[in-house]
Amino acid sequence: MGLKTNDLQPRIATEVLAGKKELLSGAHAEEIRDLLERRGVLVFPQIGFSDEEQMAFTESLGKLAPELAGENVYKVTLDTKENARSDYLKGSWYWHIDGTMNKVPILASILSSKVLSPTGGQTEFCNTYAAYDDLPDAEKREYEQLRVLHSAWNSLFYYDPEPSLGKLKEMMSIGDAELPLVWKHRSGRKSLVLGCTAYQVVNKNYRESCELLVKLREWATQPQFVYRHEWKVGDTVIWDNTGTMHRATPYDPACGRMLHRTKLEGEEAFA
Repeated sequence: MGLKTNDLQPRIATEVLAGKKELLSGAHAEEIRDLLERRGVLVFPQIGFSDEEQMAFTESLGKLAPELAGENVYKVTLDTKENARSDYLKGSWYWHIDGTMNKVPILASILSSKVLSPTGGQTEFCNTYAAYDDLPDAEKREYEQLRVLHSAWNSLFYYDPEPSLGKLKEMMSIGDAELPLVWKHRSGRKSLVLGCTAYQVVNKNYRESCELLVKLREWATQPQFVYRHEWKVGDTVIWDNTGTMHRATPYDPACGRMLHRTKLEGEEAFA
């Protein structure tokens, strides 16, 4: 029997109604991956994975990608006692794709909710496949020829408009990347590559670049392309990092909000 599912929005996000044992068996792994690619975001309500179960579930879908420090489970929190580099996560309050500095970005992220924020702290996702599909044909042809410079340091200015030179250099050391504005996937589908790391369209001046990137961000984050997840403790959400952008809504850094993240290793380079 197939999975029981419920679409949460017409263009993005599906709730998967399955038990923990069923999911950890790996019996539905192929179906889950196919559904993820088609729907962008999958929600497993209050499944209550432990860290070990979350890792096992991740590995049932592909290869688990370790974090920068080598850990398999990353604590997504602004609590500096739990995450010494938590300030970096303030960039997650703005629309982005993970791994724009990498030739091969991660395939997907999996988040499990442990502690909620009293206010804010929802996670929003937008379908960048659908956003591309709905563009006028003339714009599609134009954008498919364009390339965009991305950097981690550009996202710094979103949450720290006047950083110290030391902080700026630290972020600049992560590097820059030149990426296509339209990702031509090996499946034949196409998606927009946008977000707060994007700062300059190649062969356009800064003003023209800003206008185009803001225009497309507004286009891609229209309500028909967006799903907002209201977390409950125990929820697990997985999203296709190659076909969505995401962001967290702002919350009090001292509130203790905590999500645990695992990642699926990337399988396809930007092209």
